[in-house]
Amino acid sequence: MLATFGTGQVFLSILWFFLFFIWIMLLFYVFADIFTSGDLGGWGKALWSIFIILVPYLGVLIYIIARGSKMREHAIEKAKAQDQAQREYIQSAVGSTSTADELAKLADLKASGAIDQAEFDSAKQKLLG
Repeated sequence: MLATFGTGQVFLSILWFFLFFIWIMLLFYVFADIFTSGDLGGWGKALWSIFIILVPYLGVLIYIIARGSKMREHAIEKAKAQDQAQREYIQSAVGSTSTADELAKLADLKASGAIDQAEFDSAKQKLLG
């Protein structure tokens, strides 16, 4: 006997699949928050993990209710840290030295005796013109 699927049955199957997929993603997000949370101690992390493993749906729901604001704060902190790291990398890659910085370096080299007045003047002309 062949089983036939109607449009409604296919839709419900797809809906259940996506709900299950969303729940799995949420589970990973909650576990990642538990283990990267600096404000939870070792016992707190262990108890939350055990609770979520033993009662998964209820555990995730209670964690989101109890620590949802902390999850948001952690996400904001992580985004700020990534943004700052990206800005520092871009600044180091671009080499944000201005003409004034280069002139100051040249003056330091001249003062230390690494270059003489003629080399200083030629390098200064290259920078300025």
